[in-house]
Amino acid sequence: MNIDEDTCEWLGLPTPLEMYKQHCLILENEIKELNLQLRKARADVFCISQTLLDVQAKNAEFAGYLRERGAEAAAMRKEIAELTTSKNFDRRELAELRQRVGRPTVKLS
Repeated sequence: MNIDEDTCEWLGLPTPLEMYKQHCLILENEIKELNLQLRKARADVFCISQTLLDVQAKNAEFAGYLRERGAEAAAMRKEIAELTTSKNFDRRELAELRQRVGRPTVKLS
């Protein structure tokens, strides 16, 4: 006869088997909670990765738009340069014609 087991019963202390069962329940609850947290974390990661893909798609779309606008701007700069060159050539030609005719040159702005 074990004196410790007898005193445990009348003192209201749990037996080793009851303590093991309680510890198993605590561990099961912790595992369930960790599984819930893991599912939530996986869902969050999936949501973040989807958001990243959406942002990358919009970024690529906007980059294409900027390239188009850049090409338009380059074409306009080229046209402006051609018009400026043509305007300068016309001014020089006009000045030469006026000198030949003998009229004073008028400065055009």
